[in-house]
Amino acid sequence: MTEQDITQNDLASLLVETAKSKRVLVAIAGPPGVGKSTFSRELCERLNASQQDLCAMLPMDGFHFDDIYLKEQGWHAHKGAPHTFDVDGFVNMLERLRAEREEQVAIPIFDREIEVARAGAAVISRASRIILVEGNYLLLDEAPWANLSGVFDFTLMISASEKTLVTRLSKRWLDFGYSRAEVEQRVAGNDLVNIRSVINGSRSADFLVFSDDNQDAANGRRIDLS
Repeated sequence: MTEQDITQNDLASLLVETAKSKRVLVAIAGPPGVGKSTFSRELCERLNASQQDLCAMLPMDGFHFDDIYLKEQGWHAHKGAPHTFDVDGFVNMLERLRAEREEQVAIPIFDREIEVARAGAAVISRASRIILVEGNYLLLDEAPWANLSGVFDFTLMISASEKTLVTRLSKRWLDFGYSRAEVEQRVAGNDLVNIRSVINGSRSADFLVFSDDNQDAANGRRIDLS
């Protein structure tokens, strides 16, 4: 590791220490297929092992517009693109969590098997001092996503090569039962566009995680997952 690198243990310790004085919101961003959910879940489990209910997760995907609305707008083929999310609703949810006025806050969760966001599918209690917010566009530097600038206490970007991401996403869609032709269309027509939007249009993060051998990013401190 370089002197700027930190370990996942170091990151967990930083979050625990910061959470002693306030609720901590952490952005875990990255392109589709990079492993944001897995990283967030493992980090959350690590934090909760030290203190029950210390950490909770808020996935950005719960704020997908419903298919009914997407079809009305002619956006359904581009589901998952930046404009297919309720960004204002997402910002309002983050403000509710930051304010800590409520004993618990119900949050929506996206069900990948049916591609629908389920309202009130999980609850974040006041006891959770660390909220891991994961999603593609948390650091996107364009309206309205740029309104998230300054919302988070810490930001983290997970990176992988485009080749790795295409391989992972193709496998994901095949596992959901799509034909190879449908998968190729989905990846080329939508996923690749969104991958490049995140890679080329995001602000720099405080911390970087590489989920493959792609080590090109120059800004931020790299997290060693070993």
